[in-house]
Amino acid sequence: MELSTRYEPQEAEAAIYAQWLAANSFQATPDSRPPYCITIPPPNVTGALHMGHALNHTIMDTLGRWKRMLGFNVLILPGTDHAGIATQAVVERKLKQEERKTRYDLGREAFTEKVWEWKEEYGNKIVSQMQRLGCGYDWSRLRFTMDESYVEAIHTVFEKLYADGYIYIGERMVNWSPGFQSVISDIEIDSREEDGFLWHLRYPYSDGSGHIIVATSRPETMLGDTAVAVSPKDERYKSVLGKTITLPLVGREVPILADDFVDPAFGTGAVKITPFHDPNDYEMGNRHQLERIEVIGPDAKMTENAGVYAGLDRFEARKQIVADLEALDLLEKIEPYRHTVPYCDRSGAVIEPRPSSQWFCKMGGTEMVNTSIEVVRDGSIRFLPERYREIYLRWMENIRDWPISRQLWWGHRLPVWRKTDSNPEEAGSWVFARTKEEAEATLDSTDVLQSDDVLDTWFSSALWPFATLGWPHTETDLNYYYPTSLLSTAQEILYLWVARMIMTGELFIGKKPFDDVYIHATVLDEHGRRMSKSKGNGIDPVELIDLYGADALRFALAREAGQRQDIRFKPVKAGKQEQVEQARNFANKIWNASRFVMMNLGDFVPSQYDPRPETLADEWIIHRLNKTAHLVNDGFETYNIDDAMRALYSFVWDDFCDWYIEASKPRLQAGEESVKHVLWFVLNETLRLLHPVMPHLTEVIWQELPGAKEKAGVLFLTQAEFPTGDPAYSYPHAEAQWEVVQEITTAIRNVQAVNNLKKGGEALVETTSPEVLESNRSIIEFLTRFTLVLAPPLSGAGGDGYLQPTRFGDVRLPRPEVTAEELAAEKLRIESDLAKILLDLVVLNKRLDDPSFAERAPEAVVTKTRTQHAELLEKQGKLTERLAQL
Repeated sequence: MELSTRYEPQEAEAAIYAQWLAANSFQATPDSRPPYCITIPPPNVTGALHMGHALNHTIMDTLGRWKRMLGFNVLILPGTDHAGIATQAVVERKLKQEERKTRYDLGREAFTEKVWEWKEEYGNKIVSQMQRLGCGYDWSRLRFTMDESYVEAIHTVFEKLYADGYIYIGERMVNWSPGFQSVISDIEIDSREEDGFLWHLRYPYSDGSGHIIVATSRPETMLGDTAVAVSPKDERYKSVLGKTITLPLVGREVPILADDFVDPAFGTGAVKITPFHDPNDYEMGNRHQLERIEVIGPDAKMTENAGVYAGLDRFEARKQIVADLEALDLLEKIEPYRHTVPYCDRSGAVIEPRPSSQWFCKMGGTEMVNTSIEVVRDGSIRFLPERYREIYLRWMENIRDWPISRQLWWGHRLPVWRKTDSNPEEAGSWVFARTKEEAEATLDSTDVLQSDDVLDTWFSSALWPFATLGWPHTETDLNYYYPTSLLSTAQEILYLWVARMIMTGELFIGKKPFDDVYIHATVLDEHGRRMSKSKGNGIDPVELIDLYGADALRFALAREAGQRQDIRFKPVKAGKQEQVEQARNFANKIWNASRFVMMNLGDFVPSQYDPRPETLADEWIIHRLNKTAHLVNDGFETYNIDDAMRALYSFVWDDFCDWYIEASKPRLQAGEESVKHVLWFVLNETLRLLHPVMPHLTEVIWQELPGAKEKAGVLFLTQAEFPTGDPAYSYPHAEAQWEVVQEITTAIRNVQAVNNLKKGGEALVETTSPEVLESNRSIIEFLTRFTLVLAPPLSGAGGDGYLQPTRFGDVRLPRPEVTAEELAAEKLRIESDLAKILLDLVVLNKRLDDPSFAERAPEAVVTKTRTQHAELLEKQGKLTERLAQL
């Protein structure tokens, strides 16, 4: 059997993936095998595959394929999240662009229908992209967080939490998005470092004795001030405590008070207190029972309480207020101030903190939280890297109540109802009901209405590991696959999602939701910045798949997938991406090596699976394969996938291709059957080891390998047994002896190359290992094209030939006959090259010795300079050695 001369991934990947799906290769049902289950983090239904997704899906699919080949019953369950705010934003934008309408023009029911239409048309784009990446998931189980059965799970959870007193209505300070007119979660905030200003304002004492200066970054909120606060330890202000000031532009008298929260080093040490518009001021207002005055409304416009500024946008009001204060000589100064400004990541509006009546879920001190702390503290759930265990525990031990309501239209509407004429602010007005009919019966009234709010997306996502497995109705899958085996996810949703899944799993199922939590790295750009559309530094993984194939992208990402927490990925330039191109080159190496083996196998099919090694090279390659199998399994088991990839790369490129295949050529030419058996065995096992990370390429090759399916007893490589290492394949003596062959062969090649010698002469080796070299003479002579002459150490038999010492003896190659003129010319050329290198090194040393160069120059420039420096030093060393030999 012969493979084509080139591997074309774009054609091969689609074809082989279709075959897997047709054969139901990834479908899973409970049986007697041990289970391995991952319920994937559901991407937003609006989403497209980004590099973080590509990394995480590579990790999950690699581990799932590995476990499947180890004999586990593997279920990787896919799905998508309705993503309330993200999806509503997309459809609202589309509505505005195409119909010049808002959601309010349509009304809630019609708008929700529009969102469902959009979801059906565009919502599964990311699913097809996962399939292009080669994800071996059970697509027959594809779930959506607004499926009817999933909604039933949400209602069941809400009902119990409400009945047990976890869920309540109350007022808290929240992140308010004026763009969406809704509370949003912390993860939906884009915090940006910006250059702003601190305005120092003069607040006159009411008794006319002077003024106090306060510093603020938000002068528009001063209209809602109800106090000025200083630190009780600040000696500067002790004499004014208890005084009042008259608030400029408003005329309201407010007190000066002491509070430990105030930092004397910030601004002037005196701060304005606006309890309605700042989270810290809200807390201070509660401590001192201050009035809360709303001067910025939910729409980010000034309210009637703002007086003459009512109706202005908050930022327009800021300009006007500053101008008016300056006109009254109440503006002390303005100074630059760099600070963090929170934006809604969907609407782009600056977040407005404000107290709001919302639905909350009790957290701290509850059974749900305490159990979720204990299950991590006692090691039942493992966090990798381990430091995230402590981060999780610290957060859980200081957790605050969770605001679960959102003022959106798309999502799971809160299943709470009240009589139309009841007070919505009173908890007793509300009852749980799944339907209007149920609410009418409970409230004994036909005049009822449901809460307009929807649940936080993370509330529904918190049920994902068990709601996707049939709970609360069917338990066959739940009993078999739950707890799931692994959650692989990003660090930024440790609190928002991971913690909440642990809480709901423990409370409702009585079990942890997963065994391991692997926090994967963040994919950054080459400068260490997060990738984002706004920065224009994102890389589209689908573009990389188009360029190089899915397997190349998977391998490039897996090479970086260890337990460090960031991966730097270079951009695509002129249609090339360096890291994925290197992985593509590796794929080509695998293809070409496989093609060579198959071309030389002819009609050979082994009569038995295990090879019978007949030479040192045979034993060595089988031993190295066996060690690689151990390293790969260890890497996967410990989530050091990068270590597994390095082991595979080194084995395939160096051991198999550069050494064993080359060494096998004379035996193949002689028609030896034993070497064909070893080549077949090593290729077969190598394809199995590579399959989890490079599934398409390896499957295509394996399908063409004579006898592979018959020996495995399966139709697809994805179903074959994974190599785990076998003591029968361990030949430690072969590794030690082959090292002699490698070092002597490499030394002969180096001396020949450095001195530009013609091949075909003699190579004298004064060696301590003559038996090893003698028994492998033919291989060394074939690989070097020199005739081997062996002599004892320190025999002096080599004369003054070119010398390279090794651990196993000195290698000498005879000098060719040259005239004095040729020798002098060669010497002059080398001296000239060395002089030029010295000049170049002076320039580079000066640059690298300057501390400002490393600080200010782009990282790519610094790296390139250091590489040039290292290359020049290496070249200088070789030329100096050559000059000494001359």
